[in-house]
Formats: sequence, structure tokens, C-alpha cells
Amino acid sequence: MLGLAVSERVDMIEDMVKNFAWMIEEIGFIPNGNRSYYLGRSQPPFFSLMVALLAEEKDRSVLARFLPALEKEYSFWMEGSDKLSEEVPTFKRVVLMADGSILNRHFDDVPNPRAEMYQDDVELIESQGDAGKQTLLNIRAACESGWDFSSRWCADFDKLATIRTTDLVQVDLNCLLYHLEKLIACIYQENGDADKYDEYFALCESRKEAINTYFWNEDECYYFDYNWVDSSQTTSINAAAAYPLFFILSSADQARGVAKTIDKELLKDGGLRTTNFNSGQQWDAPNGWAPLQWMAIKGLRNYGHESLASTVKERSVLLNDKVFKNTGKLMEKYNVEDTILSSGGGEYPVQDGFGWTNSVLLKLLSED
Repeated sequence: MLGLAVSERVDMIEDMVKNFAWMIEEIGFIPNGNRSYYLGRSQPPFFSLMVALLAEEKDRSVLARFLPALEKEYSFWMEGSDKLSEEVPTFKRVVLMADGSILNRHFDDVPNPRAEMYQDDVELIESQGDAGKQTLLNIRAACESGWDFSSRWCADFDKLATIRTTDLVQVDLNCLLYHLEKLIACIYQENGDADKYDEYFALCESRKEAINTYFWNEDECYYFDYNWVDSSQTTSINAAAAYPLFFILSSADQARGVAKTIDKELLKDGGLRTTNFNSGQQWDAPNGWAPLQWMAIKGLRNYGHESLASTVKERSVLLNDKVFKNTGKLMEKYNVEDTILSSGGGEYPVQDGFGWTNSVLLKLLSED
């Protein structure tokens, strides 16, 4: 949608937002894909950012129109939160943390083998039995995140069989839900409903505090996912740590630490790699993805790290341009470590042309 805004196609942004709102009204959430076999898992909750962009490009009166859809999506993500206890600390996508705060994780409501990878999943269950069913749930939950697959989810970075997505509450997911809570609060404030504004503002402030309590590592000066099962942070250094900067949830000192690690661990010749570990999975080194480039660039700018943001932008744009001149195509993802080689990994061939690559590149080029 960033690219549509640059192209002055606000009408198309509005049509897409209306379509997503219809899905939420009919289904309760935006499925991972527009097919019936995706009805067990959602897309990451970017809908509030789409509504906010439409309001920015058109006018703020559209916010009230989409309030019912925003609240219904929020209810989907928070289902069961009122029933959590020390004895039952989780339900689907909600987790009760030790201090009483509630954070979210990715999940999938359907326990069956994935239609799109049916034979692989059947063989997994047959080979592992009950353990295979839990592995399958973690695989499906990782698919909901969009990061399918990554060492980020694994106890052993190099072994997908150790995937444990549902054991983790994720930093990027909770930042997105913070934005959703905050936008709902702002709409109620503009509508003059002080009680509902107070309710949602308290929710987003509580989540902000929990994000910096559970995901921030003071020693490493970086954000990490949190394993609620064993009460410890993971050690995966990845680009999701830019989300708190994008949503302005960090202090200046925290942002400085994140910028330093991004520069040291993730920045390569073609932009930011997704993690600093090469597992052979597509959401790992050496691959870079356009949405993460944009989140990091904007997040770094929010805290005055203009030089690093500009470097990420310039290297990403140059790689996009180079590949386009060589192939006539924009790509789904890029090898940012060796810009001569193509990207790899994943359960499918590298895709030619991709909305988020086109959109982010248009946005970055429009700034020049």
C-alpha cells in the first residue's frame, strides 16, 4: 500500500481496506491467504496500519468507519484472555505472563496437516507420533507469523525439527497489537468516548511496558523473543528487533543499542539480512526481505539514526536495481550477503515480482 500511496492510487488502498474489513466481519480475522484451507490462521495484524495509512492519505473520517473491524480483529487475537490463570496460562494466541500482563503468540486453530504441504506433514506425524503433532502446530504457527521458516523459531538454530513457535511470545507481533490498541484508543478519543479511550489506552500502555520488560535484554542492548515456557529470552538476533523502533516504543538508549547491533550483525552489501544465522531457511541469512528493510529504515529514522537508515536504504535500492537490470524482474526476496547470487530457502521456488518489494522500492525511490 506504500507503493499505491506513492502512485496516488488512494482509491485502490480504500478498496483493499474495505475488502480486508469484509473478511474480518465475515470470518473474524484476515486469513493467512484467501483460500479456505487458511481459515485456521491469520495474517500478522497489519490491518490497523492499513487503516491508518488510508486516513493519512484521504482523511481521518475513515477511521470511525473501520472501528468495528478493528475491534473485531482485536477480539480474535485476544480470545480467551479473560479466562487465563496461573493454572491455565495460555489459550490460543494469548499468554499470561508471570507479572500478570498478557502478551500474544502465533497459533493455528487447525491441527491437521497443511493442505499446501500435505504429504510432508503426514510423514512428519507418522515419523514422530504425538511429538509430530506438536511440531506440526509449531510449523503452522510459524506460517501465521509469515516467517516460514526461520532459525528464530528453533531451539537448535540448524534443526527445524526443534521448532517451538507456540512456546514463544514474539516482539514484532506484540508491537503490531500495540498499534492496534493505540489506534482504537485514538478513534474513541476523537469520537468523544472517554471511557473506551481510557480502556484501550490502558491496554496499549500495559503492552508497551510488557514489551520492554520481556523482550528487551539490557546486557545485549537488543530485543529478543521470549520463551514463556522456560521463562527466558531466545538468542536469535533478527530484524524483528526494529519493530519497537518503528512504533516508537523504545528509549533513546534502547534505540542506540538496536542500531549498533543492526549495523554489526545484520547490515550487508545488499541491505539487512533477516537473521545473522544461515540455516538454509528463507527467513534467515543470507536473505533480506523488503518489509523488514522498511521497518528498520523508518524505525532508525524515528530515533535520529539517519546515517544507518540511509545506508540500509541505499544498499537495498541498489540491489533491487541491479537485479532488475540483470533479469528484468523484481524479486520476492534477495541475497543481501553476496549480491551476485540469488536468494534461496523455503518450501517453494523464489517468486518473481512481489507486492511488498515493488511497494517498498517505490516508496524509497520517491524520497529522492
